[in-house]
Amino acid sequence: QVQLVESGGGLVQPGGSLRLSCAASGFTFSNYIMRWYRQAPGKEREWVARIGTFGNGANYADSVKGRFTISRDNAKNTVYLQMNSLKPEDTAVYFCNVIVYTVNSWGQGTRVPVSS
Repeated sequence: QVQLVESGGGLVQPGGSLRLSCAASGFTFSNYIMRWYRQAPGKEREWVARIGTFGNGANYADSVKGRFTISRDNAKNTVYLQMNSLKPEDTAVYFCNVIVYTVNSWGQGTRVPVSS
């Protein structure tokens, strides 16, 4: 059974940084592409970043390019999202995601309010 558990969220001031983590279990982590999404209040969930199986092939949404970095540690079954130069519009609940055998799985999310 796939399980994804996000952590690391919390209140941060504009211009600040935060690192999110997503601990995965229930599948062979190193075999799968991992993704981060976010959902702002009153908006639809949107894709943020993805990373290939060996840490290659990182891609980002235009809104976070140059500020966010996705990475993974296959020995720890964990994917990370380093967020720098945060803006109020980055305020959202952040989710990690994996598709295993066509089944789309999500964590419970971690909340990131960006406010002074």
